[in-house]
Amino acid sequence: MNIADTANPNQEFDLNGNKESHYLLLTPGPLTTSKPVREAMMLDWCTWDEEYKSITEAIRDQIVQLAQARPETYTAVLMQGSGTFAVESVIGSAIPQNGKLLIGANGAYGDRMAQIASTLGIEHVVMTESHVDPLSPAKLKRCLEEHEEITHVAFVHGETTSGMLNPLKELCEVAKLHDCTLIVDAMSTFGGIPIEVEALDIDYIVSSSNKCLQGVPGFGYVVAKRSSMERIAGYARSLSLDLYDQWHTMETSGGKWRYTSPTHTVHALSVALKELQQEGGIEARYERYTSNHQVLVEGMKELGFMPVLPPEQQGPIITSFHYPKVEGREFVFSTFYEGMKKEGFVIYPGKLTEADTFRVGTIGHVFPEDMKRFIQAVSRVMES
Repeated sequence: MNIADTANPNQEFDLNGNKESHYLLLTPGPLTTSKPVREAMMLDWCTWDEEYKSITEAIRDQIVQLAQARPETYTAVLMQGSGTFAVESVIGSAIPQNGKLLIGANGAYGDRMAQIASTLGIEHVVMTESHVDPLSPAKLKRCLEEHEEITHVAFVHGETTSGMLNPLKELCEVAKLHDCTLIVDAMSTFGGIPIEVEALDIDYIVSSSNKCLQGVPGFGYVVAKRSSMERIAGYARSLSLDLYDQWHTMETSGGKWRYTSPTHTVHALSVALKELQQEGGIEARYERYTSNHQVLVEGMKELGFMPVLPPEQQGPIITSFHYPKVEGREFVFSTFYEGMKKEGFVIYPGKLTEADTFRVGTIGHVFPEDMKRFIQAVSRVMES
């Protein structure tokens, strides 16, 4: 059965008739996972075992395929830790001592890239935009013309601070016209929005197991050009986050990780990737996420909650909403949050500095029927 055909697949019960999922995570990750993905973590694995190493290799191969890239041209590296660990492994390993990085930042995760560069002592400049404005390809062009010494460009595709989708194709084109090595943080979009990594000539694109691939937290991954990987030996500013050494070990040892790997999480992602294939691939998942988002926005507008971003800038991953105007009383997010949690839904507080907002995610093992139930729950909480 196609998992997307189930009217409400999140209504799961154990043998005693009790709900197994205590609430749905309407967040940009960690997110709600399927029962088979959770059950995959019930087995223990040996990191040296050939069967386990073959699982690692299969995941690497599948991720390259999902990137719409050829295996002879691109490769995948898995890196222990959260998505930020993987981002830091790229920034800290791909830039030589005489390199200079330009970071496009219009949210917390672009800002985090700048913090990583500062901490590692990497020379860099930051091209800043408001959290509610997309990164500008024209501004990037001007910055690169003003700073001819720039060797690398990095930016976030889906900035979950606001829910913004930055113009990926146009930004990539500008960076490549200036012969820059390109690093893309696609943490919240890879696997949920089609990205032609090879056609865009991206050198490094980064995401995590607990995002749109619908696995659980434990490791991130980098899809990289083989030619880019081959020239960064010795660049790393960290032992454990040495991207080249991690890749070289996996390449030459048939899927072995250098240090203890998150075995349960790896097995869970192998199941999650099978579910992605059953669903119909990234295109089908993108359609489901888009439907989730449409149901959410239409229902919330009817209840007086207005989105922060216009539709042309908004991705289907997470949506920021202004606090509503409630006649006769103040809207208190903490009270609303607890009410929604009792209803079985967990959402995110806002991250914008310019306005009072909160965020609702529409990715993970959630479906339009779940979003309809969410809207009904919002109505009840607002009336209470």
